[in-house]
Amino acid sequence: MQYDVIVIGSGPGGYVAAIRCAQLGLKTACIEKYPTFGGTCLNVGCIPSKALLDSSEHYHNAAHTFETHGIQLKDLKVNMPQMIKRKNEVVASNTAGITYLFKKNKITSYQGMGSFVDKNTIKIKKPDGSEETITGKNVIIATGSKPSALPFLPIDKKRIITSTEALTLTEVPKHMILIGGGVIGLELGSVYARLGAKVSVIEFMDGIIPTMDKGLGKELQKVLTKLGMEFYLGHKVTGASVKGKEVTVNFDNPKGEKMELKGDYCLVAVGRVAYTDSLGLENIGLTVEERGRKITVDEHLETSVKGVYAIGDVVRGAMLAHKAEDEGTFVAETIAGQKPHINYSLIPGVVYTWPEVASVGYTEEQLKEKGVKYKTGSFPFKASGRAKASGDTDGFVKVLADSTTDEILGVHMIGPRAADMIAEAVVAMEYRASAEDISRMSHAHPTYTEAMREACLAATENRAIHI
Repeated sequence: MQYDVIVIGSGPGGYVAAIRCAQLGLKTACIEKYPTFGGTCLNVGCIPSKALLDSSEHYHNAAHTFETHGIQLKDLKVNMPQMIKRKNEVVASNTAGITYLFKKNKITSYQGMGSFVDKNTIKIKKPDGSEETITGKNVIIATGSKPSALPFLPIDKKRIITSTEALTLTEVPKHMILIGGGVIGLELGSVYARLGAKVSVIEFMDGIIPTMDKGLGKELQKVLTKLGMEFYLGHKVTGASVKGKEVTVNFDNPKGEKMELKGDYCLVAVGRVAYTDSLGLENIGLTVEERGRKITVDEHLETSVKGVYAIGDVVRGAMLAHKAEDEGTFVAETIAGQKPHINYSLIPGVVYTWPEVASVGYTEEQLKEKGVKYKTGSFPFKASGRAKASGDTDGFVKVLADSTTDEILGVHMIGPRAADMIAEAVVAMEYRASAEDISRMSHAHPTYTEAMREACLAATENRAIHI
């Protein structure tokens, strides 16, 4: 079968690329090795983790804040099988949505492992062992990523687990030891902390969410500590062992002294690595970068082999679903002869703990390193009328603006619905708005987004009204 475009992988990058190609009139096929579409994000990543985050937050509020609202409950308990069942239903609904969209857009789908025979020919090894070959003028590699492992720490997927297994636990751990203080680990760690587990975080760096603004990490650690999570920062894991239902994790403190923790589960969340196995890249003369196994691409996301593109987690940049989606659209439109663009400096990062954390643009550390003169405006949610009404007063919004032009250079927030609020900052920065531009826009009252306006006022000659 001959196609204009063959997409390998149906995660956020792959399925968006396939749909956009089809919209542009290109005959499109998509190959997926799993029985359902959506890749890591829909099946074992973004969507199921958000389902559990919401469920655990409901339980936590019922246990700790409902009484303040005048709501009294008796005999409250966690039903983990039902929580996991609901999560699975959310996943099934989303993956079914992709199936519908593929049919609507007349995209041909194949289940199996896709690999290159040559740059225009893809062999599909199906689950039953049979093989089929298809050809395409263009191929988009969108195979995503998988959890990274530590070479000295074997993952048995029972007691020493990755994020994938953490989404299917049918019991609340007594003590979960979390290796890694990044986004994935903290989100899942907070799920089980809310449900009553003791959660210990061991992080090699000196702060959590180390790629984001340092102020966000400090505030999030303070909030999660109140939740009962404990942190070992600047500590280096050296090994782990399992005996029965007990896991022992060995690590060194900053002084090099030996330490250990015992728990019933150990979640290894030390990042992700590009999934480029079994693609047959060597058959078309492509190699992967030694660090992270990523595929090298040019400014059009085309590899060194003409007509072969790569997007999402398998190429440079942040491993984010929305970045992959943007790149999927970008490549589809490039193949169709259009001139799309992506502003990589304005792709927001989000941590879906509660409060949520969101960030876009430059951090203070980056601006200092670049020698850019900037000013800061900050507004705490404890001064927000809407946040007081909902009881979500932890966190703040911080705006960084150019000292001379007042152009917004970075926005960093931790607070209620920060994941949604960051969109205002992205729009503002895409159109190169100044802090004063945002401060003079009307924001509905009472809303959480007023904190963005107040932070911009604070950056504009310290004019914040409510602090």
